[in-house]
Amino acid sequence: MTAQGAQGGHGSGRAREAGAARPPVRATVLVFAGVDPSGGAGIAADLQAIAGQGAHALTVVTALTAQDNDRVYDVQPVEPALLLRQARALTEKIRIGAVKVGIPGSAANALAIAEVVLALRRDQPGLALIVDPVLASGHGDTLSRGDAVSALAPLLALATVLTPNGPEALALSGRQEPSEQARVLRAKGCRHVLITGGHDGGEQVVNRYFGPDASQQWRWPRLPGGFHGSGCTLASAIAGLLAQGVALEAALAQAQAYVHRALQDAYAVADGQRIPRR
Repeated sequence: MTAQGAQGGHGSGRAREAGAARPPVRATVLVFAGVDPSGGAGIAADLQAIAGQGAHALTVVTALTAQDNDRVYDVQPVEPALLLRQARALTEKIRIGAVKVGIPGSAANALAIAEVVLALRRDQPGLALIVDPVLASGHGDTLSRGDAVSALAPLLALATVLTPNGPEALALSGRQEPSEQARVLRAKGCRHVLITGGHDGGEQVVNRYFGPDASQQWRWPRLPGGFHGSGCTLASAIAGLLAQGVALEAALAQAQAYVHRALQDAYAVADGQRIPRR
């Protein structure tokens, strides 16, 4: 049987013309992130985590990397003009439900991403921007050309939700205490700050949220071992939920529960950090 015959031949086309039901349209998240060849972090993690929430990821590559599940050996940012071409090909046709940013790769790329977000917000003033301020790998390997902290400045000013871990919050704020870190970051423009506690000690991981009117803590049992791409997973899960209209507090709680399950079920591809089962 031919492919056309298997699908009903010309009759299927007439049925569609006669008003067959349209396929469901999924909410989308526009993702700006780097390519991780190990499949554990970056765009690979974003795709899986966003799909896990029932949304669809539209991926714009910001950088190519040479890395495994533990170390980063090289980062090559894409040119800002190419980044903008990727984004515009998507935004000119597809409605964006939320935007998620991982590594911009360079200061020029961060400015280009900010340009895209501002353009989208002209028609969608409340469009959520979730920024995972990845400054280095778990081993301290840099993930950006130039000063990564300075490069993030135009994105911090637009962020709806910022999801730094403890070392990132320290580097971005210059403060030691989480409440002070959040105060400084919110003064830079971030509306909501969720500081994760995976790098702290103790039997529990404490994630601390600071917003305009409230603060909150979530506590999760600390799991043994290390994980590759947990921060990407959290930020993308939040973005996928917000894109579908889930309220912020519920999105934060649901995304953390999703990440904890993914880490509980993590698998190995080699020695070292495991891959969350997203």
